[in-house]
Amino acid sequence: MKRIEPMNRIALLGGHLALAAQKLAQQKDAIRGFFLGTRTTYGLVFTIILYLLLLAIGFVYLYPLLFMLITSFKSPADLLNPMVQWVPSEIYWGNYVKAFRVLDYPSTLMSSILVSVVPSLLQTIVCSLVGYGLARYEFRGKRLLFVLLLATFVIPPQTTVIPQMLAYRDLGLLGNVLSLILPALFGQGFRSAIFVLIFYQTFLSLPKALEEAARLDGASDLMVFLRIAVPTAIPSYIVSVIFSVVWYWNETYLTVVFLEGSVQTLPMQLSKFVQAYQNLYPPGTINIFDRLNEAVKLSGTFLNILPLLIMYFILQKWFVESVEKTGITGE
Repeated sequence: MKRIEPMNRIALLGGHLALAAQKLAQQKDAIRGFFLGTRTTYGLVFTIILYLLLLAIGFVYLYPLLFMLITSFKSPADLLNPMVQWVPSEIYWGNYVKAFRVLDYPSTLMSSILVSVVPSLLQTIVCSLVGYGLARYEFRGKRLLFVLLLATFVIPPQTTVIPQMLAYRDLGLLGNVLSLILPALFGQGFRSAIFVLIFYQTFLSLPKALEEAARLDGASDLMVFLRIAVPTAIPSYIVSVIFSVVWYWNETYLTVVFLEGSVQTLPMQLSKFVQAYQNLYPPGTINIFDRLNEAVKLSGTFLNILPLLIMYFILQKWFVESVEKTGITGE
């Protein structure tokens, strides 16, 4: 047999040691990449910290809603039992039945939809027209118009409510739903300036080549707006409708001033829930515990925000899909 020289043995051993060291380094890099991440992937430590942070932030935001929902389903026995915290012993619907009656829910719900949804839709349509005109046309006084729009958003509405109220009184609009619908129809609804700016930025990023090609085909300005601009601005429409409905829904100060109590919305009815509850259940008809039951108030609060939550869940899917379908970048 051929004998291996000592020098060859040393070289062969060095090669094995180098290969083992290389494998060990690769294993260390793999372990380090698994825990700490690489240039292209996140590590396990970062992922755990990120999810813990997101869970903590989510819990801070969801805690009031969870507490309200769980407490609203507690029976009187669970409310008096200090051992019952997060899991009620039974699902008790009596609180919602009482809150439903106190809020006069069907009537106030329809009033809330009339006061919030109708002006929001009109306001969104008008603001899109104004934003498109500002983004696509040049005219004198454009900068001044922008300043005035920003002023309507920056100036608190409480400082202009008296002149508005006097003007609406002269026009015979006080105590009428038209006092909210007509301003929205003319682009002067609640915080209309922010929606104009949203549509302005959206239409400003629209490629001009699309509009020029449509005009070469004989399309009018209105057809260009309806066929090209509107489909690409669907995310802006959805965002504007969501925020506008929420702001109209939660606005009680201006609604009370302009409607003068002729229309009762859910937030307005909720603000006087205790008084309405005492009127509906006078002393002697119900025990003192039910009159002091906080679960009934929380049930009324949840019924108040329930339509908004349903709207969020429905439009969120449409919003994501519309962003994917209309991902057009400007020139």
